[in-house]
Amino acid sequence: MVVNLKAKKRLAARVTGVGIHRIKFDADHLDDVADAITRQNIRSLITANTIRIKPIVGTSKGRAHQKKSQKNKRGTTQGSKQGRKGARVGKKEVYVAKVRALRRLLKIAKDRKDLTNPEFWALYKKVGGNTVRNKAHLRMLMDEIKEKRQS
Repeated sequence: MVVNLKAKKRLAARVTGVGIHRIKFDADHLDDVADAITRQNIRSLITANTIRIKPIVGTSKGRAHQKKSQKNKRGTTQGSKQGRKGARVGKKEVYVAKVRALRRLLKIAKDRKDLTNPEFWALYKKVGGNTVRNKAHLRMLMDEIKEKRQS
């Protein structure tokens, strides 16, 4: 006897909160499934393993991860690089990183009272105008200001 169990599948999916396609009935106990008309009946059949829920089958990312790791390993040594330096790290990124580091140094010096407010702003403007080359250069400028102040 062939029984249409579509409604039972739908009910079991509703009860368990999974998709219809993940519901599987045990072929030996189809009569029990056909008799189940309430949610409680469905729940008892799930505990009795007459109604099973298939596990989720997803797309495997294993090969994709492997390819990505291989791609990341390639072309990082000195001889493999192509294009100028600015092609890998842009000029703007380099400038922004430098300015932030210099401004941080200035702020620390100001908080320590190594620089007065006018001195701080004079150096701050030089940093913003790309006059200061690096941290060492900024420290040298700060030392010159200290020497002028002392003499």
